[in-house]
Amino acid sequence: MTRKRHHADAGQAFPIYITVVGGLLFLAFAYLAVGQAAANRNGAQTAADAAALAAAQERRDQLSGAWLENLLDPEKWQDIFDGVAEGLTPTCWRAEQLAADNDATVLSCNADGLLSYTVEVQTNKTVGDSIVPGTETKKSRATATAVIEPRCGIDLPAPGPEEDADEKEKEELPTLDCKGGIDWELDPETPGDLLPKPEDLFDVHLAN
Repeated sequence: MTRKRHHADAGQAFPIYITVVGGLLFLAFAYLAVGQAAANRNGAQTAADAAALAAAQERRDQLSGAWLENLLDPEKWQDIFDGVAEGLTPTCWRAEQLAADNDATVLSCNADGLLSYTVEVQTNKTVGDSIVPGTETKKSRATATAVIEPRCGIDLPAPGPEEDADEKEKEELPTLDCKGGIDWELDPETPGDLLPKPEDLFDVHLAN
């Protein structure tokens, strides 16, 4: 009698065991699907961040080049620090390059004003097959904004006698007061390799 009851209990437990194992397998596959989606999303965000920074850094380099070209014309310096300069060219091609390097495609790249870029990208790869329907064709999107921030202000020299103004402008350039307590006392004869570099003149960082 005891042996029969033992076999009966074992028979009843087996379906429960199968149900529990099936549930655990389902949860495991569900977590895997979530992980796949998260990895794909992280890849999209990495690509968006890199693309936005690349576009902003290209603009920073152009502005730095414009500042060097106008080194002897301090009246144009503030405009350049504000993002206004002659000869600036589109920079979103750099965003496309960096997105491609991160296996993504740029959907949009916009200059938000003069010193900011917002880029939206989409991954080239899908999330992949999973228990969640539709993931085999699902691609992730992400957006990032990069900001160009001037590091320096201009310390204009005190005006001298009117008759000496032209001569004074030729001899002296304004001092650049930059972040970190760095002051650049410039001279028209300063060698190019001793002049401020793009990263000395502008910070580039993600908005968030």
